[in-house]
Amino acid sequence: MKKTLIAYFSASGVTAGAAKEMAGAIGADLYEICPAKPYTDADLDWRDKKSRSTAEMNDPACRPAIASPVPDMGQYDTVMVGFPIWWYVEPRIVDTFLESYDFSGKTLIPFATSGGSGIGRAEQSLREHCPKANWKPGKLVNSGAADWAKRTAGA
Repeated sequence: MKKTLIAYFSASGVTAGAAKEMAGAIGADLYEICPAKPYTDADLDWRDKKSRSTAEMNDPACRPAIASPVPDMGQYDTVMVGFPIWWYVEPRIVDTFLESYDFSGKTLIPFATSGGSGIGRAEQSLREHCPKANWKPGKLVNSGAADWAKRTAGA
């Protein structure tokens, strides 16, 4: 039996809203990618060159720790990976998630929320982190997340 997981990181709740809408529409399981050390508002202040998010995004090798793993990742054939666009790509904690599991042969589908950036650079970056996954094209889901999930996940 094929199962779908929607794994998402959400800093402000926007991506969480899209992920929950999608999960409800296609009957997928949800997993929130939570940092072991939660982000504060000051950490997320992208205008502050010394903020935690800025420091992480300026260090391509940075891998923030995740609070808890996905229970039994092996049961999922398809994983939809959601995140806000930070500095034109996915946040580093999403890289931590992708590098924590073997996605060989699994279908991965990215989705993102953004106030103005596209998903293209993030899709390229994601593929570099998991080259053995079967990547499908992603989408910005600032609206219409449930309808897109139904078309994309084949529900």
